[in-house]
Amino acid sequence: MTSRRVFLQQSSLCLAGLGGGRPLAADTGARPALRAGLMTDLHYADKTATKTRFYREALAKLDEAVDVMNRERPAFVVELGDFIDQAESVEQEIEWLRTMESHYARLSMPRHYVLGNHCVGTLSKTEFAENTAAAGGHEAFESGGIRFLILDACFRNDGTPYQRGNFHWQDANLTDRELAWLDAELGRASGPVIILAHQRLDEDKAHGVRNAAAVRERLEKSGRVLAVFQGHSHKNDFQQIAGIPYVTLAAMVEGSGAENSAFSLLDIHADGSLRLQGFRRQANRDLTPA
Repeated sequence: MTSRRVFLQQSSLCLAGLGGGRPLAADTGARPALRAGLMTDLHYADKTATKTRFYREALAKLDEAVDVMNRERPAFVVELGDFIDQAESVEQEIEWLRTMESHYARLSMPRHYVLGNHCVGTLSKTEFAENTAAAGGHEAFESGGIRFLILDACFRNDGTPYQRGNFHWQDANLTDRELAWLDAELGRASGPVIILAHQRLDEDKAHGVRNAAAVRERLEKSGRVLAVFQGHSHKNDFQQIAGIPYVTLAAMVEGSGAENSAFSLLDIHADGSLRLQGFRRQANRDLTPA
């Protein structure tokens, strides 16, 4: 198996944080080999705000992010989970989901979805997929010679899929079947791989995937993973484990007003370096070959 060091032709990737997120201006540096849009934890619901979560404002925040994406034209955009929040009925939840989908569908490029625990608090995975363009589970796609793997950790420890509140949010797992799929995808990848997840795969126990160590072992063994991007804990965070960066994105739902939104553009350069350009509260991250 080719090591990640040999594959990237660099000894490591090291982090240089650039402070807080930027306003609504595009980066003026060299155009990357591939650009992707990322956002997470919108939690849209037509209900009263609770503590720091302003559910109704997700629509305006999403509209701003879509406008920026359509202007900057990344190859695709991914929402990393908790697209909606929980309703009192399936019918109400589907109405909220369709509302969000109509705003997200204004993107002029392909869009993808990671399932979050709140996406299936009232619905089933099938119902979520039927009312969006989502795959409804794990998914693989390729863009610009890079393989993107969307993971689905919305399973209980016994392998039962989340649906209609049949789970505890801290009981998040990849099933044996999904781990086998991950092995196969990593094995067939001929180029770099980026992992996209909702629940965290690094060392955050409260918000982490329970069998995250088994997932990380596979990522490390492959030698091809450039980085992992994840959400769920609603905060900017970063860890580097065995040379792989784990970047946690800030939630869009937290705080009132446009200034409290969070979304980003991920630039992937030909030398294997990555730059996360954060907007609003999203932190910038440089992941540059040493």
